Amino acid sequence: MIIMISGASHTGKTLLANKLVKKYGFACISQDLVKMGLIRSGNTEISPKDTDALRPYLWNITKEIVKTAIENDQNLIVEGCYIPMNYRQYFDESYLKNIRFVCLVMSERYIRAHFDDIRNYANAVEQRLDDSDLELERLVRCNDYFLSRCKECRAPYLLIDDEYNIEWDVPSP
Repeated sequence: MIIMISGASHTGKTLLANKLVKKYGFACISQDLVKMGLIRSGNTEISPKDTDALRPYLWNITKEIVKTAIENDQNLIVEGCYIPMNYRQYFDESYLKNIRFVCLVMSERYIRAHFDDIRNYANAVEQRLDDSDLELERLVRCNDYFLSRCKECRAPYLLIDDEYNIEWDVPSP
């Protein structure tokens, strides 16, 4: 089984992935780690801040990793903001039956009420070297974008609206 977790920055994708690793014992790949490995190794000249170029570049790699894991009957968790909400169109049914997907989305109300908490918990799992560009309005826009794409593509999402307590029961096939 493949579990894919998407969502805007700072929504807790890595935190949820780590919970699921402990629960299921699956291996996990972070798109951010793949991104930085490719950038630091010189395999791409794309900047870490160039989201428009990174999204298709990393998704092309990620989808092939997912296919390979399924073909080899391996369980895997993939997390990152570069997983598109229309991921289904990239896989035929033989792959899709092995994929579970969720997108984490924070409501505008939650972000405005808890922005300091979001900033303070940014390093709950990973140590961000530079988080100075985290801005409230940008975070609201990004989460609105992910929510609208989920609705448009009919992709499952977890809405963080009142309190941050992300638990997700992975749907059965």
